[in-house]
Amino acid sequence: MGAIRIASAALTGAAALSLAAPVATAAGTSTNASNTTSFAFSVTPSMSAPGGQVTLNVTGCAGTATASSGVFNTVSIPANSSRNATVDVNAKRGASYTVTFACGSERATSQLTIIGGSQPTISSTLRPPTTTAPTAAPTTPLGVRGGLGGSVDTAGTWEMAAGAALVAAAGGGALFHLRRRVARRQRW
Repeated sequence: MGAIRIASAALTGAAALSLAAPVATAAGTSTNASNTTSFAFSVTPSMSAPGGQVTLNVTGCAGTATASSGVFNTVSIPANSSRNATVDVNAKRGASYTVTFACGSERATSQLTIIGGSQPTISSTLRPPTTTAPTAAPTTPLGVRGGLGGSVDTAGTWEMAAGAALVAAAGGGALFHLRRRVARRQRW
């Protein structure tokens, strides 16, 4: 009976530690080190049709930033602003293109996916269908500032150590309590 309680306490402690580990890892490192920059950047929308418009946004860059890709011409973006770029009409549908942002000596990348079905086949016996030009979705002038809500930037070494100490104290308290209950039941 006591082994079951000890095993469940050990599993509970292991679960608490495994849930705390991803937070510690996220605070300490980035999943893509090449995109850890002093400036923020975005491509909105991240999916566009050939000939469509995308908004390139850069904030936190002291000077003029540039954005370049194989699917549109290089765009100069003044400090803390955004610019629109037109996706090449010959862009391959279904392909993902890398957009490179540069601010001074720092570089970062983002992905732009080209969407849309295949081009319709025109038969000589049918009248070609009429098409309308794609319209760009309305965008916020400086883009949406989404992300982790500051949780990664504010967690320092002391906070991580305090969190680890609290998790360890909780695990130790649980083990102490269970051992005490087991010892009390064995005396009866």
